[in-house]
Amino acid sequence: MTGQVHDRRNGTLLVLGSATVWSFAGVIARFLSVTDSWVVVFWRSLFATIFLLCFMLRREGPRRTTDLFVSMGWAGVGVGMCFAICSTAFVAALAYTTVANVMLIQAGVPLIAALMTFLLFRERVGTSTWAAIAAVIAGVGIMVSASLGGQVSPMGDGLALLIAVAMATAIVITRRHSEVAMMPAVCLGTLMAGTLAAVMAPSYEVNARDGVLLFMFGSLNLGLGMAFFVSGVRLIPAALAALIGVAEPMLGPLWVWLIHNEVPGVRTLIGGAVVFIALVAHLGWQFKQRGRSPQPVAG
Repeated sequence: MTGQVHDRRNGTLLVLGSATVWSFAGVIARFLSVTDSWVVVFWRSLFATIFLLCFMLRREGPRRTTDLFVSMGWAGVGVGMCFAICSTAFVAALAYTTVANVMLIQAGVPLIAALMTFLLFRERVGTSTWAAIAAVIAGVGIMVSASLGGQVSPMGDGLALLIAVAMATAIVITRRHSEVAMMPAVCLGTLMAGTLAAVMAPSYEVNARDGVLLFMFGSLNLGLGMAFFVSGVRLIPAALAALIGVAEPMLGPLWVWLIHNEVPGVRTLIGGAVVFIALVAHLGWQFKQRGRSPQPVAG
């Protein structure tokens, strides 16, 4: 029992650490002077790929790392493509809309995944989940309506929605294919994004200051955050991990507001509040129902 408590505490701290690390993505992006999104995607993906590969080699060893990449199959490739879309669209979205819009729309990913599993595989969705899905759709609609009124760019909100759908798709694939290992799939995704950006970028030249920021953006923000998440999510129930993950879209806009004075619009705040209340209430209820005899999440 003591070991289970210790694992649960460590898992909670690691997942919370990942959410905190990821929440600084908007802050780092706003410090960059590079104006071309493809250049940012290239360097961020390169540094993230190197970090994740080194992490796997150190943790698993060369043979086990190779086996993980081979064994993930086409499902792993699909998850990697989803992460490539997410990491690319995230950088591009920040050029058009606020950090708050991007992160708050992403907060509804677990419920979007639940809706997708119902539409694609007719998996049963409970009444409480349907209510939460409806609330998230309404909240996202309120946020996106700001772009219709010209307050933010429709392109930015469209990219934010693309991120949410791609991430939800990755969740659905991993649920249907439990053999998919998250770390090699994400590493493959960063490699895909970097390869595409290498072709699309007009040049790779950045100044020293941006080079340091891009290193932090790729290896520390994306790579270290994923290392924390993958290490911690195995030790705690899925509902608790999802609940802790809410810290990322909650903290992200706060950091950008405090450091860069980027104030979210009224509709973003209202819509974001609707999404948060729906998500936290649903995840809290889910954790209460399953948390009485929690089981660790499969790796």
